[in-house]
Amino acid sequence: MTIHKEGYTIIGGTALLLLLINWGVRSLTPELGWLHGLLLLVSVLFFVLIVQFFRHPKRVISQDERQIIAPCDGKVVVIEEAVESEYFQGPRRQISIFMSPLNVHVNWTPVSGVVQYFKYHPGLYLVAWHPKSSTDNERTTIVIRTAQGVDILFRQIAGAVARRIRWYVKEGQPVEQSSEMGFIKFGSRVDVFVPLDADIKVKLGDKTVGSVTVLAELA
Repeated sequence: MTIHKEGYTIIGGTALLLLLINWGVRSLTPELGWLHGLLLLVSVLFFVLIVQFFRHPKRVISQDERQIIAPCDGKVVVIEEAVESEYFQGPRRQISIFMSPLNVHVNWTPVSGVVQYFKYHPGLYLVAWHPKSSTDNERTTIVIRTAQGVDILFRQIAGAVARRIRWYVKEGQPVEQSSEMGFIKFGSRVDVFVPLDADIKVKLGDKTVGSVTVLAELA
């Protein structure tokens, strides 16, 4: 387990801010020992929460060209047929994974192939489980074409707390299944759109492990 590079600045800034707050309170209220102890406890707990959010676990992975793996840790909140209007402009099977602030927030590539399409959309910050978050929130849309010629679309979607999406891919780039492709800070969601004839391997409420859990298999 390591700390993700996206967390270095935030962790360092948080540590400095908490140190200054604790020093300031001690200086202004030297007689209130109970307050100093309580503030120190709250500061330590808050700092631990920030650090755990940016944890970067090592995953034992396997690759299979027929499988679509989970791009993130979280909980399956949507499995339904939906019309994808940005790229496919037609029906696909949508699988959505909600990431709470306690989940690992690294994002992994669900399939191997070549990035056919990429677009970043600035937007709103509705709660990640809101139906319109997929189309109205800050998000990225990424389409990967597999060696078999199948296009798989997935979206990184910011939530009410998450307001910063990172991605490490671009159009025309070859990518490998389970390689790291991005990060979403502080609570969010990822949507995956697969062909209608794909064999879905998860059900609503399932917990996913990014780069490990199989979401679906291609026909």
